[in-house]
Amino acid sequence: MHGELPETRYVAVGDADVAYQVVGDGPLHLLCCYGMGSQIDLLWDLSRSPAKFFSSFARTIQFDRRGTGMSDGVPRRGLATWEEWADDLGAVLEAAGCERAAVYAEVDAGPIALLFAVTRPERVSALVLVNTSARLLVDDDYPIGVSWDRFDRSVALAESSWGLRSLVEMAFPSAAEDAENLRLFMRMQRAALTPRTVATQMRYMAQHVDVREVLPLVRAPTLVLHNNPNPFYPISHAHYLVNAIEGARLVEIPSGGDLNVANDTMMRAVADEVAAFLTGERPQVETDRVLTTVLFTDIVGSTERLTALGDRRWRELLDRHDRLVRQQLLQFRGREVNTTGDGFLMAFDGPARAIRCGRAIIETGGRLGLEVRAGIHTGECEMREDDLAGLAVHIAARVSSIAGSRELLVTNTVKELVAGSNIAFDDRGLHTLKGIADDWRLHAVVDT
Repeated sequence: MHGELPETRYVAVGDADVAYQVVGDGPLHLLCCYGMGSQIDLLWDLSRSPAKFFSSFARTIQFDRRGTGMSDGVPRRGLATWEEWADDLGAVLEAAGCERAAVYAEVDAGPIALLFAVTRPERVSALVLVNTSARLLVDDDYPIGVSWDRFDRSVALAESSWGLRSLVEMAFPSAAEDAENLRLFMRMQRAALTPRTVATQMRYMAQHVDVREVLPLVRAPTLVLHNNPNPFYPISHAHYLVNAIEGARLVEIPSGGDLNVANDTMMRAVADEVAAFLTGERPQVETDRVLTTVLFTDIVGSTERLTALGDRRWRELLDRHDRLVRQQLLQFRGREVNTTGDGFLMAFDGPARAIRCGRAIIETGGRLGLEVRAGIHTGECEMREDDLAGLAVHIAARVSSIAGSRELLVTNTVKELVAGSNIAFDDRGLHTLKGIADDWRLHAVVDT
């Protein structure tokens, strides 16, 4: 969560109200336009929230277009046209007191932003197009488009699985690696649109949106960012945009097969490119490399418990768990780095204290009826302001994911460092850690 949410305001556009937020300050204005399935309040909960990154170097404006998220639909027919959606951009800029802005547009918002850029060029200082296309469907003169059969299957899948785990895992496999991020994506989809509205908007955009003819008229400097690979918008769509827009530049974002930006690692890469494009400078982040012991904890079977208890009772239980974890952190002089919804990332300057803290967290979780597991590794980490990065963080996370219920696993590095501390271990053999080179010997901490 991004602390206190920015104020949400509304501007009347036609016969509907459009929700928008403004965060950050500075001479540069950046308007964020999102695809269907976004809701600006809930976006702050996601690790890939664009405004969270962009507000460090720009006055950032984000909104939900008509028919999505916190904004109204169009009462007379339930669906805005893409020309009306382009009007939303101008109305939001006016309401935010912004004469001219750079426009950042993702997926199906890309053509809308392009239309706005050529009809209101005096309002657009630059364009950033992310995982989008000039046209979606195949045509006689557009062989790179999606076939009608594949599109029909995609619509049917979206309508039957909107807001469900299966759809999010397919569209955002990188997000699916984090249980809490996965839950938040599902929740945001349900808050943004209903399944029937999703299908209606998808069919309308595919059948009526085609901005190929206006691409040569784009005069704003343009950056095209594109996941590669991308399951729905192949990289050929990005090449088409770059070839048709004079001076446009393409940057490929390495992807695990995600439809769009799926997590904070990808968003950091996108934010760096956007900042360099708009300001001429990449954000400078103070980093310091230190030897750190990293402890990961998470609750086993959290999704099943959420389903059984319901949102309110599960949140109350999580709040109690979080308070107890922070009490243990204080006692063992650890530092909370981040939370993952049902778990914690913590840092310690000594591995023995990390082990004792991990055991205490597992025990206190058990008293709440929660099955907690934990993993620990000691290695060199990058301190990025209040964040922690580096291979050691990934190793600790992988070790935690292997641990069983109420089990604390450590790497051999940790075991060797606490020799003589009267902590007992059970050798659990060699393990392959996903995405990490070589096999790693792991040990379970046992009671003595």
